[in-house]
Amino acid sequence: MQSNPKTMSSKNPRERQMLESIYSMVALVFILVTCVDLCDAATVVDVYRLIQYDISGVPFGSRFATLNHHAGSLHFAAGVDLSRTVLIIPVRELNITFVKEYISQRKPLGGLLFLLPQMFNFENREAATESKYQIREKELMKTVLVELERLLIHANIPYPVYFAFEDDDIDAVLADVKRSDVSGQPATATTGGYKLVVSAPEPKRIASPSITNIQGWLPGLKADGDPNQLPTIAIVASYDTFGTAPALSVGSDSNGSGVVALLELARLFSLLYSNPKTRGRYNLLFGLTSGGPYNYNGTHKWLRSFDQRLRESIDYAICLNSIGSWDNELWIHVSKPPENTFIKQIFEGFSTVAEELGFEVGLKHKKINISNPRVAWEHEQFSKLRVTAATLSELSTAPELLESTGGLSDSRHFINETAIVRSIKLVAESVARHIYGCQGKNIQIFADDTSLAVNAPYIRSWLDLLSKTPRVVPFLTKNDPFVMALKKELEDHTHEVNVHHEVLDGMFTLYDSTKAKLNIYQVASVTFDLLLLLVLGSYLIILFTFLVITTRGLDDLISLFRRPPSRKVKTA
Repeated sequence: MQSNPKTMSSKNPRERQMLESIYSMVALVFILVTCVDLCDAATVVDVYRLIQYDISGVPFGSRFATLNHHAGSLHFAAGVDLSRTVLIIPVRELNITFVKEYISQRKPLGGLLFLLPQMFNFENREAATESKYQIREKELMKTVLVELERLLIHANIPYPVYFAFEDDDIDAVLADVKRSDVSGQPATATTGGYKLVVSAPEPKRIASPSITNIQGWLPGLKADGDPNQLPTIAIVASYDTFGTAPALSVGSDSNGSGVVALLELARLFSLLYSNPKTRGRYNLLFGLTSGGPYNYNGTHKWLRSFDQRLRESIDYAICLNSIGSWDNELWIHVSKPPENTFIKQIFEGFSTVAEELGFEVGLKHKKINISNPRVAWEHEQFSKLRVTAATLSELSTAPELLESTGGLSDSRHFINETAIVRSIKLVAESVARHIYGCQGKNIQIFADDTSLAVNAPYIRSWLDLLSKTPRVVPFLTKNDPFVMALKKELEDHTHEVNVHHEVLDGMFTLYDSTKAKLNIYQVASVTFDLLLLLVLGSYLIILFTFLVITTRGLDDLISLFRRPPSRKVKTA
C-alpha cells in the first residue's frame, strides 16, 4: 500500500517545526547552564603548604593536602561549627592565642589559610626606602611570624594548612567573607558564600633523601724539602634551609649570609694565593655543607670522609652562621674552654679586628656531650672529632632543633648587606693575620680601594639569588641548578673541588606536596538553586505544552496524559 504524498507533505513540515522547537529548547538549556557556571567562577591563587615530616616516627606538621570547604574569617559567631570551614587569617590580624588554642586542643577545623604580607614574598621587588612606621610594622610582622612558625612546626595538625600572599583578588574575597560572618550568616550549603578547593594528591614519603656537600681547596706554599704537611684552616657554611613552608624557605640570613661570605672569602684568598709571593704556608679548605637544619648531618658525614692526616692537619675551623644582622655585635661560639690556648688566640685575633671595624665580638662557651648525638652548632661536629672549631653568628644562644633555619620571616627585607660586608672583612683579616703571623698588628690586608677589597656588588648578586631560592632538603636534588651553581663558583676560585653525595639519616622523614593551586569559587545557596530549578522547570513545561498544541493539536497533548488501554485479551 502506497502512502499518500499529500499526507507526507502535510506532516513533514509539522515534524520539522517540532524538531526545530525541541532543538531550540535544548540550546536554551545549555545557555542557561553555561551562564550559571560563569557566575560561579572566582579566582585561582598560588598557595604553599605547611611542611609535613616525622622525627623518629613521631608526626609533625600538616598531615593533609586536599581542601574542599567553605571560607570563613575570624569574625565567626560563638559556637559555630568550623569542622567544614577554612579560616582565612591575615598575619596582620593574627591572634596567636586563638591559633594555639585550636591546635593544642585539637578542635575540629576544616583548614587554615594564612595570608602573608607582600614584604615576605621573595619575588616582590619593593623599593628599599621605607618610613619609620613601615620599619616598625615590618619588625612586628617578623616577630609574629617567628612565633607562628614555632607553633606550627612543632605541632601535629590533622587538617590542611596553607600560606598565600595578599593580593587584590583574595583581599576582596576575604572582605566578602568578613561581611557575611559579621552579619551572622557564615558560608554554608544553605547560605552560599565562597568555597576553597585544593585538588592535591595524598602526600608521599620521600625515600632516601640525599644531601650534597661541596668542598674546594686552596693549597698553601710549601718550603722546598719540607716533608711535613702544611696546617689547614677550614671555612665552612651550611647552605640549606628548613621552614614552615618549604617552598618559601629561602633563608636570606640563615644561612644565605654565611654562604655569601664563604664564596667571597674564597674569591679574596684565591687572589691572594694566586701569587706565590703572597701565598701563605697554610692550606685553606672551603666547605659548603648540607643537612644543617637536621643536626648538621651533612657536616658530620663530610668530616667522617676525611682521612686521618687531613683531619689532624686542621689548625682550626670557623663556621659561618647568620651574620647579616642589624645588631652591632657578633658572637664566637666554642666548645673548648675559653682558657684554651687555641681558643684564646682565635678570639683575640677576631676581637682585635672587630674593634678596628667598629663593632664587638663576644665569646660564648658551651660544653658538648660526646655521647649525645644532638648538636646545637656546626662547629660541635668538629669538636666531637677533637678538632678546634668555632661558629661565628649573630645569635647569642643556640637555637632549638629546626628553629632559626631560614623560615618565612627570614627574607631579603630583613638582612643588612653592610653587616655582611663587615663580617667578611672580620673573617678575612683575622684569618689572614693568623696565616701571616700578624696578630695584634693594625694592618689591612684586604683594604678598601685595592684589588683585595671586598666586592659589594658580588655579594649583592649572590644574596639576591639565595634570597629567592628555597633550599629545603630533600627538595634540592643532586643535580639541582642551585647546587651546580655553588659548585661552579667554587671551581672558579679554588682547586680540587669535590662533591659528596650522602643520604640523610633516617631519623628525619619528609613528605612531598609543598605547593598547589587554590581555586576559589563563589557558590550560590541551596535556596537560590531550588528557585532557579523551579523557574527553569516551569518555563520548560509551559514551552513544551505550547509547542505540542501548536504543532500537533490539543488532542495529542491530552493523549500524552491519558491512561493507555489495557493489554489484556478478553477470553471468549
